[in-house]
Amino acid sequence: MKVILRQDVEKLGKMGDIVRVSDGYARNYLIPRGLAYYASEAALRRLEEERRQYQRRMERERVSAQQVAERLEQVVLTIPMRVGEEGRLFGSVTPQMIADELQLHGFSIDRRAILIPEPIRSLGTFEVKVRLHPEVVATVKVWVTSAEE
Repeated sequence: MKVILRQDVEKLGKMGDIVRVSDGYARNYLIPRGLAYYASEAALRRLEEERRQYQRRMERERVSAQQVAERLEQVVLTIPMRVGEEGRLFGSVTPQMIADELQLHGFSIDRRAILIPEPIRSLGTFEVKVRLHPEVVATVKVWVTSAEE
């Protein structure tokens, strides 16, 4: 069966793509969840209107994410951690810790949006990327210090 995707579907396609899927997958999953339409001329016209609305919404979200990114660039987070010998941390700094610290500074950022390429396991200053929008990534400075016991 041919369907037109209303949204991006992982491992299947992007919004607006016409894809061939099994009848059961279309009837039982894609169409009831509003992820796809049956491929028809009327559905194509309806999809074009949805695409225009989607583009406008994504542009508004990109502009607001850009403003948040500019404010985030100014933030310096300090995270105290317990330290062992040679400046090695007990554990590591997690995205959840960074999200909690950002929450204290007035930013509501999901931990999954915080991109740490490898675990932070030592003292020092690190630059951590935060994905606010598919096109907007901000950089936050994180100081990892020794916690006083």
